[in-house]
Order: sequence, then structure tokens, then C-alpha cells
Amino acid sequence: MNPSILIVDDEPMTRNLLRLMLERVGFDISEAGDGQEALDMVAEKQPDLLILDVMMPHVDGITVCERLRAQAETAVLPIILLSARTSPEAVRMGLEAGANKYVGKPVSREALIGHVRELLKAVPQIAD
Repeated sequence: MNPSILIVDDEPMTRNLLRLMLERVGFDISEAGDGQEALDMVAEKQPDLLILDVMMPHVDGITVCERLRAQAETAVLPIILLSARTSPEAVRMGLEAGANKYVGKPVSREALIGHVRELLKAVPQIAD
């Protein structure tokens, strides 16, 4: 079974681009348009990894990350925060919220796949 990834971004074009990059190498992709939708989807069926935009309406990515880390069942879910905000302060906030990685936009296909594979290898039931 292919690892599942939930892509969360309020920009449909960004979600589509990330989905295309990751589906081509065999990942199962689902998408959410905002943080609240992501929290609902994770509660229903937890993905193997989450790619999360920081700046979104309703519930932002930092808040989603903090909420997931506060729950026992999602405390170790691999999370990549993906953002156009790349200042040291923004990165620090993202990592303090519990993200495994903080990656700047735009991200290359190779870099994205590398980050995803690296985090998935750390999950015992998913490692090749």
C-alpha cells in the first residue's frame, strides 16, 4: 500500500501542483482547502504525512500543527510546513509548533520528494 499524504493549502493551483509531483512517484494524495477541513479529515482517516501551508483562512497551519501535536493519536504524525514566509522567525515558529520540517515556497519536485521520503523512513510501519 502506498503512503498517504494530505496536502493542505488554500490555493487550488498549489494543491494541484504538489499532488502531481507526489502522485507521479506513487503516493496516495488527498487534499484540504483550509486548516479546519484538514483537522476534520485527519480525525476521520489519518494520513501517513501532512504537507501544510502556513497562511490560510479560518485555521492557519501553525494552529493546525499545534492542535495535532496536542492529541495523542496525531502527536507523531510527520508534518511538513510549506510557506512563502521563510524568515528565521517564521521558521522558528513553525518548528516550535511541532513541524518536522519547514520548507519555503516554491519548492522543487526533487526537494519535496526528498523531504517526504526522509520523514516517511522514520515511521516504522512505512519504512521500506
